[in-house]
Amino acid sequence: MPALDGVPPPVPAEQALTPDFTECYATWFRPIAGQLAVYLGGVEEAQEVTQEAFTRAWTRWARIGRYDDPVAWVRRVAWNLATSRIRRMRTALRYRQSQRPEPIAGPGPERVAIEAALAALPADQRRAVVLHYLAGLTVAEIADLCRAREGAVRTWLYRARRTLARHLTDDEVTDNA
Repeated sequence: MPALDGVPPPVPAEQALTPDFTECYATWFRPIAGQLAVYLGGVEEAQEVTQEAFTRAWTRWARIGRYDDPVAWVRRVAWNLATSRIRRMRTALRYRQSQRPEPIAGPGPERVAIEAALAALPADQRRAVVLHYLAGLTVAEIADLCRAREGAVRTWLYRARRTLARHLTDDEVTDNA
């Protein structure tokens, strides 16, 4: 019967938990988990892998229990599971590294200067400049959007251009000096 949701199927009576399995588990769980903890770099992961190996052995114990060294089977399964886990982690890491976006250069000095000059403007003037020069709205559209008269918008734009020219000219003179 196939496993449902990762739960192993019920074990037939002839494969039920035997004292041999219990003794094997009690004796070898810690040594195998300890080896794998060093290999995997973590105790919890090693315990999970070891537990999975013993679970697989338990469902097959009628056959594995007759082996000369059933612990060798459990150890091999545990090491295979650990190696698979490392491979999956490496694959995931390579994928994640290949998905990293290239760093984008920061803004140039011109953009920094323009942003600083715009920040120095009063809010109405800054909004008018952005809407007119960046969004491409007309004076009438800006007036309607800001609920102001067209004459006020023209005044905001005029004053903003004067202030921006002064800030940007001063920055250039300072940079060249």
